Amino acid sequence: MTPSMRRSAICTLPLLLALGSYCAPSSAASCETPARLRFSVIPRGDVKQELAELQPLLDTLQRKLGIPVEAYVAPSYGAVVEALASGAVQLARLGPASYVSARRADPRLTPFASYANKASRFQPAGPFYHSLLIVRLDSGIGNIEALRGKRLALVDPESTSGALIPRHAFGKRLGHKLESWFVQVGYSGGHTASMEKLLARQIDAAFVSSQNLATEIARDPAKAAQIRVIWRSDAIPGAPFVMRGQLCEGVKDKIRDAFFNRGGRQSAAVLNPLNVARFVPVSDRDYEIVRAIY
Repeated sequence: MTPSMRRSAICTLPLLLALGSYCAPSSAASCETPARLRFSVIPRGDVKQELAELQPLLDTLQRKLGIPVEAYVAPSYGAVVEALASGAVQLARLGPASYVSARRADPRLTPFASYANKASRFQPAGPFYHSLLIVRLDSGIGNIEALRGKRLALVDPESTSGALIPRHAFGKRLGHKLESWFVQVGYSGGHTASMEKLLARQIDAAFVSSQNLATEIARDPAKAAQIRVIWRSDAIPGAPFVMRGQLCEGVKDKIRDAFFNRGGRQSAAVLNPLNVARFVPVSDRDYEIVRAIY
């Protein structure tokens, strides 16, 4: 394997679309065997940093598949869904709600893996997470009533913990639409961006994923002393890794093997940068609860 194969390329969507015919399967084939695999993630935070943390996994995929693996830096949740539906991307990590949306566009889309999280102050151990409503500890805000007339950040309309659950579950708890309770409701574009705006006093509260908050605290432990959680949702099934159902079975098997290392232990070199305990298998039925809300 050449050095260039060992490094995942970072692509933009126009380039992917322009190169689509280069990696397309033969028209005579009944399934897809790409000449290179394209992977993307929804932009929950700093996407380039997330991809750097995923690099050992991408390297493992390249070894298992024997083809280059390229990473697509997506500008939005919707851009990843569109890239999967068009075939510009074959593998991605989505959120539960963005998966439900993508599955509507492509019923053959296949969820196959998720994270089992490590236990931390904000994230319990297990293959699930929570939507958290957070404020600054020094804000004097100690309950939901004190948030009336304050500024709120959501993440993205396709975010489960950053938009869907807040509008559905929290809205039901509140007895009001968010826009009638808060003086300002806006989308930050990512969980990390919401946390940064909160700590910079540009907003008064934010809904974020407990998993993303735990990751941010692992990167910068000092932030833990600056944040208070004033509402926590019920458990949400973990963010799924998905692949196009049109891929040939041999390709799918090698992808699963890269995640689960069948017959052996999952690699600490892959798991530790992600701050997770292990990968766990998932299927479409695991997301019925999210589909019902969506």
